[in-house]
Amino acid sequence: MPEKEGSPIDRLLAIMARLRDPATGCEWDSVQTFRTIAPYTIEEAYEVDDAIRRGDLAELKDELGDLLLQVVFHARMAEEQGSFDFHAVATAIADKMERRHPHLFGAADQGGHHLWEQIKAEERGAKGHRSALDGIALALPALMRAEKLQKRAARTGFDWPDPSGARAKIDEELGEVEAARSPEERAEEIGDLLFATVNWARKLGVDPEVALRAANAKFERRFRAMEDEAGEAFATLGLDAQEELWQRVKRKAAEKPA
Repeated sequence: MPEKEGSPIDRLLAIMARLRDPATGCEWDSVQTFRTIAPYTIEEAYEVDDAIRRGDLAELKDELGDLLLQVVFHARMAEEQGSFDFHAVATAIADKMERRHPHLFGAADQGGHHLWEQIKAEERGAKGHRSALDGIALALPALMRAEKLQKRAARTGFDWPDPSGARAKIDEELGEVEAARSPEERAEEIGDLLFATVNWARKLGVDPEVALRAANAKFERRFRAMEDEAGEAFATLGLDAQEELWQRVKRKAAEKPA
């Protein structure tokens, strides 16, 4: 249903139309394309996630606005090409949510949330998808996409029955990295090793993307603590002295009360 006249979304749509005007609009906004805007869309989604992780609701409001602007931007460019507009986007997602929740918006005796994946699979089939792996976005972070590929494959039965098989695969891939004879082969085998590690994490019930983010944050905290302790002399310290600092910082972190 279109928003009422004068609503905030109508105002935003009008602003975007003005920005995109080829004659009187913004010289930057008016020349953008789907491809040039896509990186900003991804960046804004990550900034939403960052605000959530920091528990900053004021920032979250701003970042959600920035993300909405990206949707409006893409919709406006599509409208200019005669493909679809913002209201078609909103209608499509509303239709999809009703279709995927038949227990709420359909017949009373239809199934509940467990139908979600079945309905999604039917939608993929209607779009002409033939592989179980179709529809997994190429732009996803590599770890996240690896996990999604593995989960999709697992639905067809192509999966280790327990974590031990996935763990053994890591040892196999490590050996292949060490046996690589060229930089290109080594890079390929490192990729296989990372893919196998994601698989093992998945079998252990660990989200690899979340786990790596936590590891990144832990490394950053410890490294910054090392820099604080050593001061300007940190970069001049030898590796042994830096390692001693690292272990000291680790001990201090472990001694802090939860």
